[in-house]
Amino acid sequence: MHKTKFTRFSLKPFLYEGLDHIGFIEPTDIQERIISKALKGVSLVGQSQTGTGKTHAFLLPILTKIDPSVMAVQAVITAPTRELAHQIYHEIVRLTKFCAKGEEVQTKLFVGGTDKTRTIEKLKVQPHIVVGTPGRVLDLVKEQALFVHTSKVMVVDEADLMIDLGFLEEVDRIASSMPTDLQMFVFSATIPEKLKPFLKKYMENPEFVQVDPKQKTAKNIEHVLIPLRHRDKIEFLHHLMNAINPFLAIIFVNTKTKADELARQLSERGIKVGLIHGDLTPRERKKMMAKIRDLEYQYIVATDLASRGIDIDGVSHVINYELPNDLNFYIHRSGRTGRGEYTGTSFIILNENDEYKVDKLENMGIQLKDMDLINGELQEIKDRNQRKNRRKRQVPVEKQIHVNIKKPKKVKPGYKKKQKELLEKERRKQLRKRK
Repeated sequence: MHKTKFTRFSLKPFLYEGLDHIGFIEPTDIQERIISKALKGVSLVGQSQTGTGKTHAFLLPILTKIDPSVMAVQAVITAPTRELAHQIYHEIVRLTKFCAKGEEVQTKLFVGGTDKTRTIEKLKVQPHIVVGTPGRVLDLVKEQALFVHTSKVMVVDEADLMIDLGFLEEVDRIASSMPTDLQMFVFSATIPEKLKPFLKKYMENPEFVQVDPKQKTAKNIEHVLIPLRHRDKIEFLHHLMNAINPFLAIIFVNTKTKADELARQLSERGIKVGLIHGDLTPRERKKMMAKIRDLEYQYIVATDLASRGIDIDGVSHVINYELPNDLNFYIHRSGRTGRGEYTGTSFIILNENDEYKVDKLENMGIQLKDMDLINGELQEIKDRNQRKNRRKRQVPVEKQIHVNIKKPKKVKPGYKKKQKELLEKERRKQLRKRK
């Protein structure tokens, strides 16, 4: 008897064993809404944030529809980064190890930074499923080593990140080598204008599936707001790190330069930190990811590349050293923790000039807990909005005018007229301030 409740979907039996093994019992919202439709051959555009279970939403139907007796490419899955491609490949391997003998599903991973000649040699037998970055997959298609014209399904994962990284043209060229009746799944956190022509070109009447916008972040993530006030930021971060003592924490900044600077400042304080940003070479990134997986670091300093394209197991805390300008990235950042059945905490170190961003996050439905570091310990404090409202309680305009415009010690001729003009000018100034 299987523990998993995925048995209500018509999946291949080996998948129920795989889901039991990895502990997937209840389908997530996006899985409920996609799996049945995908099994019927419907093309779908899924709009969801990270950590919602979208990977298995498309993998389970694809693996169910693969015919292991036909040694040809039957599904192509593209991802914008090597790390994300590795993650998808890893999930397929975890599920397919329960295939019956003689019915194994062959999956191959194709990413940059690997020996292309050796890869081509291994393609004498075509895999059932191709997972890879668009550039490397297209290279192999152009070399006539990989034959995608037999594929019935294509997945474009993290499509908006594909656009940001300039890969949509490669994805387009891969798709144009595939059948016209292709079933396509496109997943994206947002649907930018640049993506719409691609959707129109390859998807006649796709179904749009969007997770409830009220559920902006996973329920098992706590969002904590800590005011910096006038404290030294790096010193404050160091104290916060000591206070939470995480299993593994990612500290997010907005630029590569800031990531390098912060990693150096923490290293100077004797803290061993990992570093992930777009300027690392493929070799450096691979080496860094191996060290992270071997738990060599308790802290990782990262730019938003890590919030979208990299899946790191065991992240217990996220620290927003800087809030992103595009607040959708906050959703992705916080989604690095609280994965699956685990809980997580996302901290925001609040500068006063970022108050408007926090207001926007609250308007997006994110509930923030107000805390502060007091004597090295995290303690709950009064609600930030109450403090803001108290600051807004203003003295009457007339009283404020007379506070600002004081009577001079010596009164000169024409004083009354001049004083009246100053009072009127100050009145207008105060009223403008309060609009």
